[in-house]
Amino acid sequence: MPAPPPERVVLSTDTEAQWVPFELTPGNQIQFHMTIDGRPIVAILDTGFSMSSISRRFASREGLKIGGGGQGLGVGGSVAMGLVNGRTLTIGGLTRTGGQLGVLDLPSGATGNGGTVDAVVGGDLLRRYALDIDFTARRFRLLPSGRLPFAGQTAPLSLALGYQLYVSEMTIDGTRLRPVIVDTGDGATITMSDEAWKSIGGTKPATTTTISYSIAGPVTSELTVLPAVRVGETMVREAEARIEPGRGFSAQMGAAGRIGVGYLQRYRVLLDPGAGRMVLAASSDVDRPPLRSTSGLLLGFYNDRLRVLHVMRGGPAAAAGGWQAGDQICSVDGQAIDADYANEPISMWSVADPGRVVRLGMCDGGERRLTLERFY
Repeated sequence: MPAPPPERVVLSTDTEAQWVPFELTPGNQIQFHMTIDGRPIVAILDTGFSMSSISRRFASREGLKIGGGGQGLGVGGSVAMGLVNGRTLTIGGLTRTGGQLGVLDLPSGATGNGGTVDAVVGGDLLRRYALDIDFTARRFRLLPSGRLPFAGQTAPLSLALGYQLYVSEMTIDGTRLRPVIVDTGDGATITMSDEAWKSIGGTKPATTTTISYSIAGPVTSELTVLPAVRVGETMVREAEARIEPGRGFSAQMGAAGRIGVGYLQRYRVLLDPGAGRMVLAASSDVDRPPLRSTSGLLLGFYNDRLRVLHVMRGGPAAAAGGWQAGDQICSVDGQAIDADYANEPISMWSVADPGRVVRLGMCDGGERRLTLERFY
């Protein structure tokens, strides 16, 4: 493969006005539209992934020549990749020409909804700028490092560890944990390594299991709810936390854990490692309690059905038996799943009050009943 042309990255003079709209996927990732060589493409904004990449299907569709030898790193571990040279990327006010992009198989399960994502914009491209994410308005923009477009509470932010990841710190029950990776590709609120979890004193809350999605595929971990978590000058009460088993991604990278979109989305966020700071301006629901499953089922929505992604340990579904990942639900209490399901009140059934009995119409024609209860 020939050497890549020199990389050139520029911000337009009106980059402050170049907001990029986004939506949050069921996996809680930031999904948006950008262009590559003028072609529109769906992408994920991922400060925790080491190299900006495109999908193999997009590269093949566009007839791009793919070389070998690439490697990306993100939640879930290291991913072998192909490489392509010299594409033109446009994201809001940013345009990059030359250089290289990774090429990898982006699974539909990377977002939790079966949707097609054909690009990941990683920390290699983002970290040289200030990234302003307005979660309330569902938009972000890229600014020159050093800009301070809004006032808020601050936390330290730097580039560290082997892949120059975004790094900060957090405090749980008086225990200071650092370094902690700030990862916009991680939908969780807080994630801790097993070692960090064991280092926290006092009585620990009950745990269950959960699944999260990444470019490297699904990852299973422990799940609990912490009374409070501090990040710099900020504090979130009743913060959902995941504990990685054994040598998980955080431990492999020498980190105590990660701060994900579940924490960040309670704020307007400025990530500016060049200026050494993360700025967070609290939204009105900063202390909203997390939605706790009372069904024990983690579900993905696929147009006209729900698909079971994970059966949580110790929950009602696990106790009832017979449930497994891949089961498909076509109705809830007699109401068919349709395209508007996510916006209807019935969509909250899996986190509804304990004691409720829910009738679940399976897509194979059967029906199951589930009594909801609190279990973590």
